[in-house]
Amino acid sequence: MGIGEDGVEGLGGAARAAIEKAEVVFGGRRHLTLAASLVRGEARPWPSPFDGAIDLVLAERGRPVCVLASGDPFHHGIGPRLAAKLTPGEWVAFPGVSSFSLAAARLGWSLQDTTLVSVHGRALERLRPALHPGARVLALTSDSNAPREIAALLTETGFGASRLTLLESLGGPRERVRSGVASELALIDVDPLHVVAIEVSASRDARVLARASGLPDDWFEHDGQLSKREVRALALSSLAPCRGQLLWDVGAGAGSVAIEWLLADASLRAIAIESDAERAERIRRNAARLGVPELSVIHGRAPQAFDGLPAPDAIFVGGGARDPELLACACDSLASGGRLVVHSVTLETESLVISHHARMSGVLTRIEIQRAGALGDLTAWRSALPVTQWTWTKP
Repeated sequence: MGIGEDGVEGLGGAARAAIEKAEVVFGGRRHLTLAASLVRGEARPWPSPFDGAIDLVLAERGRPVCVLASGDPFHHGIGPRLAAKLTPGEWVAFPGVSSFSLAAARLGWSLQDTTLVSVHGRALERLRPALHPGARVLALTSDSNAPREIAALLTETGFGASRLTLLESLGGPRERVRSGVASELALIDVDPLHVVAIEVSASRDARVLARASGLPDDWFEHDGQLSKREVRALALSSLAPCRGQLLWDVGAGAGSVAIEWLLADASLRAIAIESDAERAERIRRNAARLGVPELSVIHGRAPQAFDGLPAPDAIFVGGGARDPELLACACDSLASGGRLVVHSVTLETESLVISHHARMSGVLTRIEIQRAGALGDLTAWRSALPVTQWTWTKP
């Protein structure tokens, strides 16, 4: 049951009747207060922490139970988690109007042309991929501090000129809307129930995360162990990220391949495996700074670090390719149709890669990049170390 800040007045007849017939009504304390005039059964507020709340509902299986949620329970809500545990005939949904829909209606924005981001209980850096000049973003947040932190994030990353609108307690008697330039807006006395709207404006030096792979090398903190921009773009093209898939980035260095894999689509998952502790911490910093703080980083040596990990759809080996056992374990870990991409720079690793190609087929590619650079007061081509790439799809 979705309920808004207008309480029972915003509910239809069938929804009201469902609350009245329920022997148990679950919800946050705010939701239970809003519906109090209709609750005839036992009102049970959610436990804190929320872990185990689903089990409390399922323990009442067979009785008429109502679960209250904000707005639309199937949009960043509890609905899918409950529905997955029940059969279709056991439940019915009464969705309300989501906070995103209310915000778009107040602003006159086309919802299908607006990027919707939930940072409720999640890192605010998840907003970074959505910050493109001219974009409109609606963000659902967790607490009263979030708008100030979002304004600071925008200012620090070159988007301080963006127009930020704070929409509080939408749909209820305490509704308030205020807006201004992110770098100047005074965000005090913020209601914890709010949506932040962003009309993105970027300065010339803003680091816009392009949709294509191949971010500039200097956007990554690194110690030289980095798949360079052009080589990285070719690696990601061969890895071919598809919706919902998982990548293992083995010998991740600065984590650039895993980070750009995640930037390709919000549904993607990645695990960066790195044996050097300092580099592992650096990967975490890079991931947060570039908008994918959900990147899982494993400090360990492959292939031992593979134990217990979820099976990957794709594996990139940028470091450690000289170990025959590592490559064998990587091949074994992939399911049918999984992709393996290995980069080698030294003659020793190239020899190993070539021998694998001879036995297992795949595609062998030589990558040579030259960049123009200064030679005295003139300009000349400077060659980067050539890379041998082996791409293999598991039969």
